[in-house]
Amino acid sequence: MTARLPAYLRLAKLGMYDYYLSLLVVVSLLPLSGRHLDAPSVATLAAFLLGEVCLVSASVALDDIAGYRDGSDLANYGTDAPVRRIARKPLLAGVLTERDAVRFAGTVLAAGVLFWAAALYLAPHRPMWAVLSVVTAGFLVPQYSWGLRLGHRGFQELFLAAVGWFFVLPLYGLLTGEAAGLAAVETFLFGLGPLLFGVYSNTNDIAGDRAVGRPTVACLLSRRGNAVFIGALSALETAVIVAAALLGIAPWWFPLALLPVTAARITQFTVGIVRGDILRGRLIGIRAHRVLVAALVAANLLMAAPV
Repeated sequence: MTARLPAYLRLAKLGMYDYYLSLLVVVSLLPLSGRHLDAPSVATLAAFLLGEVCLVSASVALDDIAGYRDGSDLANYGTDAPVRRIARKPLLAGVLTERDAVRFAGTVLAAGVLFWAAALYLAPHRPMWAVLSVVTAGFLVPQYSWGLRLGHRGFQELFLAAVGWFFVLPLYGLLTGEAAGLAAVETFLFGLGPLLFGVYSNTNDIAGDRAVGRPTVACLLSRRGNAVFIGALSALETAVIVAAALLGIAPWWFPLALLPVTAARITQFTVGIVRGDILRGRLIGIRAHRVLVAALVAANLLMAAPV
């Protein structure tokens, strides 16, 4: 297994660390609630992060297994893209067997459950809503393409956002015992990030997804309808940012702090949808999510700074 470690790392998609940035947002929110990092909080954060990594790794590995079995990955990646297959799909490239992948997924899934159980045990606070959210997430995250197969039942877009939501507000609740308004706003924005680059992936993968009956929005709507949907999601992000300031949940300058994110969304839509360069639009979306996290952390630290 050691010799094939790089293949297992690719199977786990560890290079796509965008969900794991949730910890930065949560930690930056703590001073605003009057809490600081102590030993129990650090232990909870570590266990929660390890659980995130393991559960997401299980989910994406199971998704690769499902895509390998039903042929959708072969259709989406194609025989004319061997470098892309080797870089991202160890099963298609023949580096790992299906049995290897199933064993890996089961192992990291079990580890993820144990890490999150430890996080609940170590947490300074255990509000019921946060505990139930963690348990629900632990049950649902691995079932995108396996078990309930949520991604094949019309919940694909909601799933992408919900994973991000589960990774922010419940952890904040375990550390603070509350669900503050600003934390809820930033949770919502964080979850939109993976969704707003996932919909570009779906647009690129329409043929393969239709072939296996995966009902993504991109498959169900016309090209124009899908463009309107993506534009509406981008506009929703900006609307939430502005509304948070207008409602007094965030300071008046909050939209200005996140202006680089809004600019990135405009560029993403222009390049990906208007000009039709879908994969470049997806890449811009990934970078926009990382800019969002940096902007949220900076804004939170500025809000917590003594006047």
